[in-house]
Amino acid sequence: ALYICVPPYAHGPAEFAAVEAGVPFFVEKPLATDLRTAEEIAERVAEAGLATATGYHWRYLDTVRVARELLAGREAGLVHCYWLDRVAPPWWWVDRALSGGQVVEQATHVLDLARLLLGEVEHAYAAAVRHAGNAFATRIDDATVATLRFASGAIGTLASTCLLPCKHRAGLQVFADGLALDISESELVTHAGEDLRHLPADQQAAKTRADRAFIDAVQGRAADIRAPYAEALRTHRLGCAIAASVAEGRPVTLEEEP
Repeated sequence: ALYICVPPYAHGPAEFAAVEAGVPFFVEKPLATDLRTAEEIAERVAEAGLATATGYHWRYLDTVRVARELLAGREAGLVHCYWLDRVAPPWWWVDRALSGGQVVEQATHVLDLARLLLGEVEHAYAAAVRHAGNAFATRIDDATVATLRFASGAIGTLASTCLLPCKHRAGLQVFADGLALDISESELVTHAGEDLRHLPADQQAAKTRADRAFIDAVQGRAADIRAPYAEALRTHRLGCAIAASVAEGRPVTLEEEP
């Protein structure tokens, strides 16, 4: 088996080599800086029937399981996703051509949970800003906002920025019939009527579960892989659609899978 932990711009050769050799692989997110590379990898993985897993470890948080249970049978109408942070340390992060940009590389975690909890997004419209005084202005956006329309009829927003000196917050808020959820990597806050609860989340345990599931699959045991490559591709499509909307200045419709 193989773990592929390369910068976003370097995806492709390792995955293609793994498929050619018939080697199962775990790949870090994002899947690529672009959509075409990830789509081609997904096609070859499907043809080969390989076991794969991806680094969307938020799906393995116990608090996300609780959130899904609380939402079962309720109609979620609104989600607000946010990633409000600083410029990430890696040298390649500040160049969209190398990282894919903040939405594709970083906020992809909260977009993934939005899909998990509310279903697929049909339409996305986004705008971004770059300040002239920002040393990275020619290479990466300072802030991005997006509106999302889900197939279920729910609506959502995404707000991301890297203008801050340190991480402010990252997560999402979900509003359903009689229920509000505030989900982050560190806790779940539930608000139903007068009942307000704070449930801590174990980030390290979630990462360990993601690794364990992949290893179990490789060793032929029952495995709980929650984000195989094909599933992660759906999240990557959403991030790329938001980036395309920013670049083209228009709403983008996500294509239905054949």
